[in-house]
Amino acid sequence: MHAGVASWYGPRFHGRKTASGERFNQNDMTAAHRTLPFGTRVKVVDETTGRSVVVRINDRGPFAHGRVIDLSKAASEALGMGGRGVARVTLVAAN
Repeated sequence: MHAGVASWYGPRFHGRKTASGERFNQNDMTAAHRTLPFGTRVKVVDETTGRSVVVRINDRGPFAHGRVIDLSKAASEALGMGGRGVARVTLVAAN
């Protein structure tokens, strides 16, 4: 698919409606992407560590310049982003 910078979002948006209409749960393995259809499953690979996570697109974003995907808090933790807040990633279609 493509590569770029991933960021994450969580507590401030927890419980709010996403662009898909479902409630955002920071503990789910979900993400926001500008154009991918809702429900699309994407494998996000951290280019630095090689760790990966599969997320389901349920929201629109990110809105910060230069970022390609916003991960839920749970997805960012599974990816091992830790205190970095952002990570260079590659997005791959998941089966």
